[in-house]
Amino acid sequence: MRIKLRYFAMAREILGKSAEEREVDPGATAGSIFDELIAETSRLQAMKGSVLLMVNQAYVAPDHELSDGDELALIPPVSGGAVDAPPADRFVVTEAMLDPRTVEALVESPAAGAIVTFTGTVRDDARGRSVVALDYEAYPEAAEKMLAQIGDEIRDSWGIDRVAISHRTGYLTPGEASVVIAVASPHRGEAFAACAYAIERIKEIVPIWKKEHYADGAIWVGSEAVYQREIRTCGYGA
Repeated sequence: MRIKLRYFAMAREILGKSAEEREVDPGATAGSIFDELIAETSRLQAMKGSVLLMVNQAYVAPDHELSDGDELALIPPVSGGAVDAPPADRFVVTEAMLDPRTVEALVESPAAGAIVTFTGTVRDDARGRSVVALDYEAYPEAAEKMLAQIGDEIRDSWGIDRVAISHRTGYLTPGEASVVIAVASPHRGEAFAACAYAIERIKEIVPIWKKEHYADGAIWVGSEAVYQREIRTCGYGA
């Protein structure tokens, strides 16, 4: 049977490609294909304990059995309309510049006693080094699904269904907005809590990666402890 493979961030750079198709045996699992890739490219071994697997844009366990036509993606550790618009319009990954007021407009309601908006911006210093720019890469289809999942989790936890999240991709310089989260609710406490929850969950589950560029080099940044180990192993950085 034939499957499609997709690679992002460090995995893409190690393999030198973003996607490929290959024939696999019936009964092959997501984990067995990853092991096959490691056998072909030993530098992937350093990522074995941290990479998650997605099949058809949903996270799966390594023993998930693949079917003909499936899309398997390697997910390294991740970094970050109208009022009644459907969720697909409120959870967006885009290359366009972000406008917090536009995102807020997606959640406005006469029933809202508070709208809390968080705007994450690129800063010019990180880990004691001067940052020239950040380069964000995403698995857009899966990332938007995960953003919508965060919206569902907020609704389940706080009863809030007016949430909008937009995340930027591409090359961003200091001062530019990389993510905007807007939450509208009857009371401010729940809105603040939901907004704080959203940014932490983005860092945990949304397949978006960032590469920090300095005057003298660049590194991928995600789960810091994991990436520092992988950077040393794979030879990334300045």
